[in-house]
Amino acid sequence: MLNFIYYPVSFILWCWHWVFGKVFGESSGFAWALSVIFLVFTLRAILFKPFVGQVRSMRRMQEFAPEMQKIKKKFPNDRQRQAQEMQKLQSEHGVNPLGGCLPMLVQIPVFIGLFHVLRSFKPGWGEVYFFDKQGVDSFVNAKLFGTNLSTFITMPTDQLAQFGTERLNVILVSVPLMIVASIATHFTARHSVARQNQAALDNPQTAIMNKLTLYLFPLGVLVGGFFFPVAILLYWLSNNAWTLGQQYVVYRRIDAEEEEKKATAVTTRQALAPKPGAKPANPKKPAPGAKPANGAKRLPTAGPGGASPAKTPDSPADVNGSSTTEIPGLTPGRSTSKKPGSKKRR
Repeated sequence: MLNFIYYPVSFILWCWHWVFGKVFGESSGFAWALSVIFLVFTLRAILFKPFVGQVRSMRRMQEFAPEMQKIKKKFPNDRQRQAQEMQKLQSEHGVNPLGGCLPMLVQIPVFIGLFHVLRSFKPGWGEVYFFDKQGVDSFVNAKLFGTNLSTFITMPTDQLAQFGTERLNVILVSVPLMIVASIATHFTARHSVARQNQAALDNPQTAIMNKLTLYLFPLGVLVGGFFFPVAILLYWLSNNAWTLGQQYVVYRRIDAEEEEKKATAVTTRQALAPKPGAKPANPKKPAPGAKPANGAKRLPTAGPGGASPAKTPDSPADVNGSSTTEIPGLTPGRSTSKKPGSKKRR
């Protein structure tokens, strides 16, 4: 039913086992353990870009968290209107809530697929997805510190006998992995909670989720370790170790980008601001009779009696040095001493 998950997972595991089998041997427990670990690294490398988008989305959501609280207060009894306004606000800020869930949603089927594939490796079985009978026998016979990777603490005694593994060896290998994986889960959650702002911490729903991730999830890893095969514990430990390191790198890079933006904004603001003690510069009016700057038009100024002054030979219209001043109401070429159409009285 879930072969579309089992085949890709088994193929990646087969590829890494082929690589490490050349170094440590096909039936080496270290080769199989590294194959599981690098299966996790391959998946997380593919999901690196979505993880960065998740962090940026969470940052933007924290920035407009006060606006979301205002929407809840404005429509306290209308959940549908709240959802509509929330979607509108998220769309305006370019935030996709589902984008933050993508890395986790992808890891769940991979975890289920790996768990099923490893549980299928049993003594006497034939082919298992991309592994032939020789590959299955190689996994069954491989031991890590005297423990087979498919065994777990609560496995029945007769099944442990089939693998040729004693329960004490399983406990000695599984318990340290359980403790380290639980601690890594706690510190991964603490690192995420430390990045939340005060508005998010004051939200009751966020506070509940923080307690679950800080304490309940690590406890679940510790309790589940009694029922998980050693290979699954390796998967869980390497996954949390990658997450912790990835958070450290991504958060530092995003913090550096934000600090750079703030520094650029401060520098720009300081460059535009007037110097201390300096008066703001006002544009000076041109002095009467001053020549305009190159390319600028000279504005006419009113002369005595409100008439425009005659143009000087320096004006663009005086090419030959003659004045071409026109006075309203007069025909060009007529004398200014007589009005048009008037007769001389005797």
